[in-house]
Amino acid sequence: MMEKMIFGRYIPGNSFVHQLDPRSKLSFVFVFIIIVFLANNVVTYALLLAFTLFVILLSRIRLYFLINGLKPVIFLMAFTLILHLIMTKEGAVLLDLGFMKIYEEGLRQGIFISVRFLVLVFITSILTLTTSPISITDGLETLLHPLKKIKLPVHELALMMSISLRFIPTLMDETDKIMKAQMARGSDLSAGPIKDRLKAVVPLLVPLFVSAFKRAEDLATAMEVRGYRGGEGRTRYRQLKWDMKDSLSLVVLLVVAVCLWMLRS
Repeated sequence: MMEKMIFGRYIPGNSFVHQLDPRSKLSFVFVFIIIVFLANNVVTYALLLAFTLFVILLSRIRLYFLINGLKPVIFLMAFTLILHLIMTKEGAVLLDLGFMKIYEEGLRQGIFISVRFLVLVFITSILTLTTSPISITDGLETLLHPLKKIKLPVHELALMMSISLRFIPTLMDETDKIMKAQMARGSDLSAGPIKDRLKAVVPLLVPLFVSAFKRAEDLATAMEVRGYRGGEGRTRYRQLKWDMKDSLSLVVLLVVAVCLWMLRS
């Protein structure tokens, strides 16, 4: 499962989404996170799902690859659905199991929240899969440039966010290697009571943190050797260019937002 994680990974390509300016993709994701909360009935959530599938098709990222890489998120969605079924006790009783009753409102809220979470994860994953870490850094820095007037270190903030995204798959691969090494030495992280499993995780976390700090130190040394001194006076080899397709993508998103508002219950 660790090897199939897609958080922070970048897949080079030549699709419509790949060709978009990173500023437009970041703006698209920020606006999408807001308009998702406009949906509150079956029609609006169906529209969100259809629009998300449309974006996935434009990115030419296989849906199976996304689902396979987001299995931990799917488990979290299932847990959210079950939690709503147990905790929400409003509406008509749909199923009486004796020890637990499933109510209509609990099922509705569980499905809606799960769908909302799913489309958010899909759209944000498409952003990282179709945009290189350097482009994300440049786009974030440009979008946050007005905050420099209040002395906010925009360049450093964008760089930290980009490095964090880049190191997610690296740490996942490192975790997988440590787990396999410990399993080869007789450690079993998937068997036994919960107490024993928690104890077995401690030997996994110690080398993982040591490796993470070592990588951070090596990166800091490499940046210092190359003369990195922050964002002052820095130039860019790759210049960002806003095209008509970038404006078109945001216009389409605004149209979807208007439709969601009109179709709200």
